[in-house]
Amino acid sequence: MVEFVLVSTLLLFLFLGIIQVGLVLHVRNTLAANAAEGARHGANLGVEPADGGPYAQRLIAETIPGRSDATCAGGQVDGPGGVPLVEVTCEVRVPLSLLPFGGGVTVHVTGHAVKETP
Repeated sequence: MVEFVLVSTLLLFLFLGIIQVGLVLHVRNTLAANAAEGARHGANLGVEPADGGPYAQRLIAETIPGRSDATCAGGQVDGPGGVPLVEVTCEVRVPLSLLPFGGGVTVHVTGHAVKETP
């Protein structure tokens, strides 16, 4: 009976850890897609590159419930060969809700797009 309790506790934490990793990866993938979409928005002709950050932040608030605390910033950078790029960087703290230890993980992603020129 003691062995069952010890092994089942270990398996429970292993199972919860695997699910938690899946949740963090889901948030990271969604955050990366929204940062890339914000960069594409900021790369449009007639749109300021800095507008990509707030656009990505709105997308994150809509697509990830409870993640309105994400911070995103957009700007123009030089790419290879001097090509103008729009870069949107987003960061959010993901709590480890299924595990009883740890405060959370900070996820940091960057999206790029080529700036349209007339």
